[in-house]
Amino acid sequence: MSKEITSPYNQEAEQSVLGAIILDASCLNSVIEILPNSSFFYVPINKLIYDTILEMFSSGLKIDYVTILNEIYEKDSTKKNEIKNYMLDLVKIVPSISRTVSYAKIIKEKYELRCLINLANQILQESSQNENIEQLLEFVERKIFEIRSGKESQSLIKIKDILLETFERLDKLNEKSQTDILGIPCGFRDLDLVITGLNESDLILLAARPGMGKTSFALGIAKNVSEKFKTAIFSLEMSKEQLASRLLSIEGNIPGNKLRRGHLEPDEWMRLTETSGRFSDLDLYIDDTAGITVQEMKAKIRRLGGVKLVLIDYLQLISSSRKIDNRVQEISEITRQLKIMAKELNIPIICLSQLSRASEQRSDHRPVLSDLRDSGSIEQDADIVIMLYRPGYYSESADEKIDQSECECIVAKNRHGETRTIMLHWRADCTKFSSLEMSEEP
Repeated sequence: MSKEITSPYNQEAEQSVLGAIILDASCLNSVIEILPNSSFFYVPINKLIYDTILEMFSSGLKIDYVTILNEIYEKDSTKKNEIKNYMLDLVKIVPSISRTVSYAKIIKEKYELRCLINLANQILQESSQNENIEQLLEFVERKIFEIRSGKESQSLIKIKDILLETFERLDKLNEKSQTDILGIPCGFRDLDLVITGLNESDLILLAARPGMGKTSFALGIAKNVSEKFKTAIFSLEMSKEQLASRLLSIEGNIPGNKLRRGHLEPDEWMRLTETSGRFSDLDLYIDDTAGITVQEMKAKIRRLGGVKLVLIDYLQLISSSRKIDNRVQEISEITRQLKIMAKELNIPIICLSQLSRASEQRSDHRPVLSDLRDSGSIEQDADIVIMLYRPGYYSESADEKIDQSECECIVAKNRHGETRTIMLHWRADCTKFSSLEMSEEP
């Protein structure tokens, strides 16, 4: 016969923390970092008191025995004597105010134990209803990650609390200069100004026809970001060795064909050595697993920890965790999962995508949003859509007066602002993109 599992909690720890805050409100500054909301408390009356304290703290009210009691009375006066006597007991029960943080940690530990017990019950329920092991493992891993990071599933939030967070965010933004990039700079100044950098929870789609250099452009962004932030690349098309060679070619200004053959000049060997040394310090990680799913990527990102940018090359090679016969529906499901992943992990995700052949059949080969392959949901789910177009790629003769180094970076969709075209410089021999003001190579 199985033993019934009771919800673990520590009444003395909960009472001691509340009593310490009543005696000395400054304790709340340390406690609130460990116990950000009343969900960490188990006993209902303790939840009520802590909830009241947090509301008073947000409103800038003085916190002590009398003021807390008054706030609770205004909410519910039916248990006036009971709450009054209980709060008097709280003040008496505190063993030591100096150990309030230790008591708060005990409360947090008991809360996490309760979360794990609830999760175990959810796993049993999900296992009996869902036979898709991929989805089940992703569900379990996400829930454990939420418990580890102190997050919990959001319920309905009152507009007052949302406005408070909004004003705090706007206050931080106001401290920045008006010309500052709000997100992570991608390294291409003009593009950063249009999309305000790479912003948290954004799904950024980078699309182009084959041969336009979208992988090289994305690698340039990944290299720039990894100089300051941890960056992860999932390459479903090229091996990690091929990506490393491409990066060395781009950064070292070494022609790719010479690098592949190993026929380098002495100065090129020197640049290659210097570039390798600089790359060793980059916080850049590469995974070249073929046919990886979004759930597997998400699990790897969580285990790595601290990732600030994810690059995926490319969308049409991602495998679906569900068996879907219709290709359009499959891509729709994948893009939806990518957007959810960006939101859950709160990081920007750049996903490369192929364009259909429709642009090849037009006299003007410049791509448009309708050229996105396989599904209209790609455009719908993406926050930003960037397309690359090099007029020189389509020039049929050497006599045409077309600048082969010219590339149009078309911001075709931008939830954060304007859509326009940015001109970039393209160096074909080492597949390198650069801003126009930086196009002159040594």
